Amino acid sequence: MKAAILKAFGSPLAVETLPDPVLGTGEVIIDVVAAPVLSYTNEVFSGERQYLLKLPVVPGCGAVGRVRSVGPDATRLVADDWVVCDPTVRSRDNALTPDITLQGWSARGEGGLRLQQYFHHGSFARQMLVPTENAIPVGALDPAEAGRWCALSVLLVPYGGLLAANLKAGETLLVSGATGNYGSACVAVALAMGAGCVVAPGRNEGVLADLVRRFGDRVHPVHLTGHEDDDRELMQRAAPGPIDCVLDILPPSAGTTPVRAAVMAVRPYGRVVLMGGVGMLGDPGLELPYPWIMRNCITIHGQWMYPREATIRLVGLIRSGLLDLGNFDITAFDLDDANEAVAHAAANGGPFKLTVIQP
Repeated sequence: MKAAILKAFGSPLAVETLPDPVLGTGEVIIDVVAAPVLSYTNEVFSGERQYLLKLPVVPGCGAVGRVRSVGPDATRLVADDWVVCDPTVRSRDNALTPDITLQGWSARGEGGLRLQQYFHHGSFARQMLVPTENAIPVGALDPAEAGRWCALSVLLVPYGGLLAANLKAGETLLVSGATGNYGSACVAVALAMGAGCVVAPGRNEGVLADLVRRFGDRVHPVHLTGHEDDDRELMQRAAPGPIDCVLDILPPSAGTTPVRAAVMAVRPYGRVVLMGGVGMLGDPGLELPYPWIMRNCITIHGQWMYPREATIRLVGLIRSGLLDLGNFDITAFDLDDANEAVAHAAANGGPFKLTVIQP
């Protein structure tokens, strides 16, 4: 099969031919129709993100495709089924604390690296081998729409955070990082889940205005000043009442000031979910006052990615019409132009913009 290979950090992808994947028990082979190119892909490939990724590798985080063949443990999937390939691969020998690798992307710790040795190659190829449970059926698709369904790669991350937050219909949510790629997706998902109001802080006035244009008056924008106490007050004043929940999804380049301003805007007995990148590049971590957390009974939950059932639940939101993939503008590249796709994704990584490779 044809595939794009990352042989060394900082080098361009090499489009070459590799052996087709070989089916084993507990696995599915997928014909990749579209693969998302995340906006920070260039930072992963350069080594800037310092992800645990054994090279050489066919990269690519998730895919939309059709089942080519299934192993003997598959009871529902059949050849030609349309599926979304969840890149979050979990070890099967410890249900309480599974090791995790993001197939073709990164690993969490030494156990994740061991898992990555087997489920190694990602989606920048014509075929990929995935665990049976990671091929999630989505129903019939028009092949021309496969690229748009790659938006799940962006939507699923904040959805995992909102599930961890136990967001309830009618509640007020604050999204820290709302003007970013994942943050804007979080606004869309939260409203689809029934949030009564989403407070959306940010400095990009154009993106804030676009969020209101897309989703209406349930989005309450806040223009950040960079002063922590002032910004916290602005966020609280923008909400129609107490802020029930805060989800932070700012990238590693963000400092701690806007995160702390947002986190401490939550009401007493409120919930906070942290799934951004503060401190990941060696910068100081987030400092929060112990007395404030304790006396206000604040729940703080760290969340990386999303639970296994999240993908099928998100597909349900889309199929019901509550979450519209039409918000995403798609730019597609052939596999031969994988390096151009990576450059395009970096230069055009704004909200509701998605670059895909169509092998």
